[in-house]
Amino acid sequence: MNFLAHIFLSGDDELLKIGNFMADGIRGKQYEHFPLSIQKGIRLHRFIDTYTDAHPVFRKSTQRLHSKYHHYAGVIVDLFYDHFLAKNWSTYSDENLEEYTETFYQSLRDNYDILSERTKGMMPYLIEHNWLLSYQTVEGIGRILTQMDNRTKNASKMRFSSNELVEFYPEFEEEFTIFFQDLQEQVTIKMQQL
Repeated sequence: MNFLAHIFLSGDDELLKIGNFMADGIRGKQYEHFPLSIQKGIRLHRFIDTYTDAHPVFRKSTQRLHSKYHHYAGVIVDLFYDHFLAKNWSTYSDENLEEYTETFYQSLRDNYDILSERTKGMMPYLIEHNWLLSYQTVEGIGRILTQMDNRTKNASKMRFSSNELVEFYPEFEEEFTIFFQDLQEQVTIKMQQL
């Protein structure tokens, strides 16, 4: 899952959301240097990633892309799944997506001092280009994929993968819906253990 799903699955705890959001840049036990709620968010993020990568429905989605995008297929499907979460937001949340993302951006600003350096560096672009809200459209996903492809010096060819999103849209959406229900159930259990 990508940023939006990680944040959403964190529930209402502001610091847990931040920890889940910035976890990719935290290696090993470095997370122990953060406040407890952020530590929980980082551990939750790791659980979500492990569960996602092993889930048969997620793997089915990645297999559709693997021959063309190889080890980037999982990253691409993470973004596709965030698209379907954003597109179908009202199915999962009573809060408007635009308000939700603005609240999260403000939370990042309010807690700037405890963010990781990587998160501090990414934050201006995230907010300026409103990445989380842009996930609602295929065009928004395409822009994010192009930016990610640029970071790989175009080696990943991710910029072209929105074509597969369009071509197999119903299949990816159905897979997301099945997978996300399973993931939500597992996260509910995991949150009680953190």
